[in-house]
Amino acid sequence: MLAEWPLDPGVLYLNHGTVGATPRRVLARQQAIRDEMERQPARFVLRECSGLAGLPRDTPSLMRQAADRVAAFCGCDGDDLVFVDNATAGVNAVLQSLDLHAGDEILLGDHTYGAVTKAACFHAARAGARVVTVTVPYPRFDRAQFLDTVSSALGPRTRLAIFDHVTSESALVLPLAELAALCRAHGVPVLADGAHAPGAIPLEIRSLGVDWYTGNLHKWAWAPRSCGILWAARDRQPTLHPVVISWGLGEGFTREFDWVGTRDPSPWLAAPAGIDFMEELGVDAVRGWNHRLARDAAQLLGERWGTICEAGPETMGTMATIPLPPDCGSIPGDAARLRDRLLYEASIEVQLHAWGGRLWVRVSAQIYNEISDFERLAAAVTSGRPGTAIRS
Repeated sequence: MLAEWPLDPGVLYLNHGTVGATPRRVLARQQAIRDEMERQPARFVLRECSGLAGLPRDTPSLMRQAADRVAAFCGCDGDDLVFVDNATAGVNAVLQSLDLHAGDEILLGDHTYGAVTKAACFHAARAGARVVTVTVPYPRFDRAQFLDTVSSALGPRTRLAIFDHVTSESALVLPLAELAALCRAHGVPVLADGAHAPGAIPLEIRSLGVDWYTGNLHKWAWAPRSCGILWAARDRQPTLHPVVISWGLGEGFTREFDWVGTRDPSPWLAAPAGIDFMEELGVDAVRGWNHRLARDAAQLLGERWGTICEAGPETMGTMATIPLPPDCGSIPGDAARLRDRLLYEASIEVQLHAWGGRLWVRVSAQIYNEISDFERLAAAVTSGRPGTAIRS
């Protein structure tokens, strides 16, 4: 499958989860959309894409057609889903629309994505509220323990809980539906950060019991970047607004988000092409390959390095995080140096970070990868020497 992606053949890519990688055919569809747009820009952008200008049309706008296709893939209705630049933009839209007051609390975990944590702290500070952080059991995740920890942290001033569907650095699949049910019992709304979920794990947004769900399509759903979604329960839509207020204000949830100014809509309009490609190959087959490869890679790397990946199959999606040998380092600077060495000397792109006094590697498994790729990573870390010949 490697030929289906325009990746540099001279670099072994084990980092699909960071910013994604778009298949050739999806990029071709995006370019066709751009070519069509440039033939009659005003008609395409204002009338056909957003439906902002002109008389009412009998057919849905291109944005709504794309939203319907994506919503079916994500297990929800198109009328409840809008496009945003990325999951972080979706989180900020919810936080900006939240009615926070002094003394209120926002609850999140210590594995929450860094940009989301910063956004929560920013919006909380402006209102005189505060962020309460709970500890995620790690590296051995204990579901019951985490639910108990969250339950104990929920209080009368908790106005929002933010949970990852799949954590970024530690790559844990969290029990989102159970967390949402727990918070609902306490009267606390839930915002789910699904940056790594669409395309990676089975997703039925409407069944999760959350109030808002935001995610990326440019990672595991093979859309061009940047392409994110924001879903909101019907009762949350009237008070939810995009970060940029524009001509759609007061015209309903979808129209407000579908037009926030002049920008390139091609990533969103091309998103269905990524879904089409995955369905052509078989969604279950793609997810199954990636899950098994991530699991096998974690086992292989742990055996080669004498470390242990303690995440069980139920908490592993298409990524795995494994501790590196202790002599690799322990601080962020060590992680940055090793990551650069692997890229510039061994031609391997992979995510590294420091946590708990040691370094960890997060490997992504995509259908253009195979187990020999991870054998090469294991050898490059252990030997400290440039990698062997690149697989073509």
